[in-house]
Amino acid sequence: MKQPFQFPKSFLWGASTSSHQVEGGLHNSWTRWEQSDRRLSELREHGLIKQYGKQQFISGKAVDHYHRFRDDFRLAQSLGHNATRFSLEWSRIEPREGEFDEKALAHYVTVLKFMRSLGIEPFVTLWHWPLPIWLEDKGGCMSPEIADYFARYATKLADALGDHVTYWITLNEPEIFSDNSYLAGIWPPQRRSPILYLRVLHHLVSAHKQAYIILKGRFPASQVGIATNNAYIETPYRDPVHLGLRAVADWWNNHWFLSRIKQHQDFIGLNYYFHNRIAFGFGKNQNLKTSDLGWELYPEGIYPVLKDLQRYNVPIYITEHGLADAADRQRGWYIVESLRHIHRAIIDGVDVRGYLHWSLIDNFEWDKGFWPRFGLIAVDFKTQRRTIRPSAQLYKAICESNGVTEKILDTEKELQ
Repeated sequence: MKQPFQFPKSFLWGASTSSHQVEGGLHNSWTRWEQSDRRLSELREHGLIKQYGKQQFISGKAVDHYHRFRDDFRLAQSLGHNATRFSLEWSRIEPREGEFDEKALAHYVTVLKFMRSLGIEPFVTLWHWPLPIWLEDKGGCMSPEIADYFARYATKLADALGDHVTYWITLNEPEIFSDNSYLAGIWPPQRRSPILYLRVLHHLVSAHKQAYIILKGRFPASQVGIATNNAYIETPYRDPVHLGLRAVADWWNNHWFLSRIKQHQDFIGLNYYFHNRIAFGFGKNQNLKTSDLGWELYPEGIYPVLKDLQRYNVPIYITEHGLADAADRQRGWYIVESLRHIHRAIIDGVDVRGYLHWSLIDNFEWDKGFWPRFGLIAVDFKTQRRTIRPSAQLYKAICESNGVTEKILDTEKELQ
């Protein structure tokens, strides 16, 4: 029988969002791509516009979080959250090269002050993938000057917001962005070039390092890291070929970027979603449980991922972890079982200090559109009405108990 478990007293609990996915009213590299002829042609070719409609894949007003942030954060507070991760929108802040919008900066100051008035610790992400149009037109992350542009942006953010921020996340999942945008060619600018892919990765390493130096120089007590998407990569076979494939895949996917910034990070933000079982090929997962997106739900994988990150000797915050589950039948189970393995890692010496679920509210899921439902809080996209899901109430009990009690275990069973 599964037993209750408790977390350290200072543990942070909350959820995450990103600006493009929730704010609405944006004009950036992604919004331009969403309505491009190439994008719309691909959607028609795959029958997605016929199935869902064009507007399903255009972010538009998203969930109007830009105007509704007070209500959304009050809901977060009511659910027991004491931390929230959100991202700043570069295209709002620097809509034209070298010109910073003071009203946009003032908006984010207001957001930060409001969060703190509710007792919510902000985790602030500088860049969560979309770029200002002017920067995309200069080559975006392919530009040899991208690190300098990012450094200028980070300098402005430090000056404008730094008094209100302790935890900065410079980049979100640079390895996932680079792969999907410059290798697989799925995301804008839809390039397929191993050379460009490697170039972008190196540029983002430099961008992080420069931003780290700027933020730490201006606010030495601040904590600066990145959010990395690390997967549990394993093989049931012990022969040299399988073990070699596993070692190379693990190094490239989980450690190449982190190893290059290890002198420039105060913490690691872990986004955990994926398990990759290598068995005469990659991705040979058993998929006993899957999300609405078909992603395998493998909560036990977070334990070895956390143990593996011990090598960097810095604190770890779970900055994303969740699933698309419109019916809300698996979210409670997934949270509890994942927390069980996170707790086990803490007991075994891993310095995990917080858990931020993805996501606070339903949102626009990048190339997938609006249909995947990741939110603890459901959103009616037509009316913008928010509804707290049963799993959010379960998570509230966990946050307020700072752990999982017998009553929570009983409730979790009822939700399945």
